[in-house]
Amino acid sequence: MYLIGIDISKYKHDCFIATEAGEVIQDAFTFKNNHQGFQDFHNVLKHLDPSQTKRIGLEATGHYGHNLKAFLDQHGYSFMEMNPYLVSKFSERFTLRKTKTDKADSKLLSMILLSVDYKIYPVKSYHIQGIKSLTRYYKTLMKKRSKELVNLTNILDYIFPEFKPFFKGKLSKTAFYILRNYPSKERILHLNIHSFENISKISRRRFSFAKFLKLKELAKNSVGSNNHLLVLELESIIRLYDSINDELKKVKSLLTEKASLIDSPVFSIKGIGIVSALSIISEYDNFTSFVSPAKMLSFAGLEPSVIQSGTITKPGRMRKHGSGYLRETIMNVSISFMMHNPVIYTYYHKKRHEGKSHRVALNHVAKKLIRIIFHLVKNNTQFNPNLLR
Repeated sequence: MYLIGIDISKYKHDCFIATEAGEVIQDAFTFKNNHQGFQDFHNVLKHLDPSQTKRIGLEATGHYGHNLKAFLDQHGYSFMEMNPYLVSKFSERFTLRKTKTDKADSKLLSMILLSVDYKIYPVKSYHIQGIKSLTRYYKTLMKKRSKELVNLTNILDYIFPEFKPFFKGKLSKTAFYILRNYPSKERILHLNIHSFENISKISRRRFSFAKFLKLKELAKNSVGSNNHLLVLELESIIRLYDSINDELKKVKSLLTEKASLIDSPVFSIKGIGIVSALSIISEYDNFTSFVSPAKMLSFAGLEPSVIQSGTITKPGRMRKHGSGYLRETIMNVSISFMMHNPVIYTYYHKKRHEGKSHRVALNHVAKKLIRIIFHLVKNNTQFNPNLLR
């Protein structure tokens, strides 16, 4: 049996090949992360004894290894992907040296293959991998939009601090329309009846003439700055915000379209939207590698650590060694999941009455949600709120 360790990096990969008896077949060598490099690596594998099985191990390194994994799958090679944290702990057992190189890591990965169960990593389908990337991009856009909203609020505090409180602290569709078209207190002060009709139409007649007059009065007596550069900055922030918002709509539309290609019970859970459901499905790789809820909890970084000393055993903090994107999604949807399902809401308050903080109680809801998802997926059944307990 050949033990083939591959250390993944951005522009090149390092490989080490040995037998289970410890014989070095190919000392650590480097091949590029491109077509020619993959062919060179393939040629090395083709010269190995075809009667011997090949175990290939590589460290999970995000998207850098995606193309290599696809290449391996295309040419009929199985492989096992290893958790970097576990690789690090394995390394500490065998050496106290602090030296770390890619070639040394490839040899270490080869050694690990001999001491662990060889669990073949299922290659992600095109749609699942693409959806995973797209949901992450959607979250990035959401954070960028939130940042611009903060910037917008800050600049309003300079030029028209009375504006946002007038709209009860929320920048509604009507508020944005006014800021886009009348981005200074001077322009708001000179609004006319025609302007009022346009604003009233945008607000679906909820913006009354009394509110219109009140806003003009606030503009007249505002303590905000008259600096025109700040107004230009406000206009720039609004353009950025609108641009990000447009991209969010496009990405969400695309994700909604792709959702039709996936049949998963996760979509049936009340309180989980399409984007969040797709994020959970793709981060878990359509649940193909998880044999228990505990494994799913661990992957999401929601598994509590345990501290034991002598006769004392107590739970520690969450490990947070798993997918940060998945953990964030699970925690966020746990709130809406709780609000849409009375049994879960009651369960949350039970934990609160036990003296647990909001965050800890929400962690319990998140863990219950993951156990529910595991049950639905493994039994291929739709969510039924009447069965919650």
